[in-house]
Amino acid sequence: MKLHIRHTTDYRYSEPLLYALQTLWLTPQSSAAQTVNFWSVGAPEKLFVQTDAFGNTIQSYTFVGQPADNVRWSLVNAAGEVQTWGVAEFTDAESLPHPYFFLRATQLAEPHWQLAEFGRRFIQQSTDGRADLQALLALSAGVAGAVSYQKNSSNVTTTALQAFQAGAGVCQDQAHVMVAICRSLGYPARYVSGYFYAANEPDLASHAWVDVCLDVATRRWVSIDVTHHCLIDERHIRLAMGTDYNACPPAKGVRQGGGEERMTVTITIEPV
Repeated sequence: MKLHIRHTTDYRYSEPLLYALQTLWLTPQSSAAQTVNFWSVGAPEKLFVQTDAFGNTIQSYTFVGQPADNVRWSLVNAAGEVQTWGVAEFTDAESLPHPYFFLRATQLAEPHWQLAEFGRRFIQQSTDGRADLQALLALSAGVAGAVSYQKNSSNVTTTALQAFQAGAGVCQDQAHVMVAICRSLGYPARYVSGYFYAANEPDLASHAWVDVCLDVATRRWVSIDVTHHCLIDERHIRLAMGTDYNACPPAKGVRQGGGEERMTVTITIEPV
């Protein structure tokens, strides 16, 4: 499937913005699952491109202003065309962290005995660095049932355990719960940010899913969409991956001045 994506983030401030340093995880990369035909990112200042520790393409910019400039808004745009192939299984490059790195606890996807207890209903404790795909899919369905999708039921600081105990969340929370359960049982897992094409449902455009390691020895992984109860397919566009949301958000930064900030995000995805 060939998809055209436009992602706009509009920042508005109640007072003049004096300084901002922002990093963007808004650039997809070509892989076995997708081919990026073209892509561009625009920001208020010159962008500097780097590659982070997880192989993601990141871009950063710095804004410096004065009160007299009275800058009270900024705009970040990302747009391009991606051909998706729907390949769910893949092998990591040797340059990426070893799979066992993704067993480490993180703030938003920390292992916990309650999560491990729930997970054992579907999959056993890892003993040999391998995972059974059908068991992982059963676990994914179990997580979707235990943490029902409810808009505005959480925020970007909600942890996996909090979402699990609340029994509700959004795709980010369902992904964090799946990752935390896998880690609790010894299966390397990580968080993936991206886009999801669903005709006439723009609220689903910004999406998150998980990678789980199928075979540590060969660095073999599989991408699972907990929210939609499936392996990733041609509807998914991968942006970035990391240990949890905090490692690969669409944007992260610091600022001085600006007062209260109001952010509006608009994402459109159209088949070409």
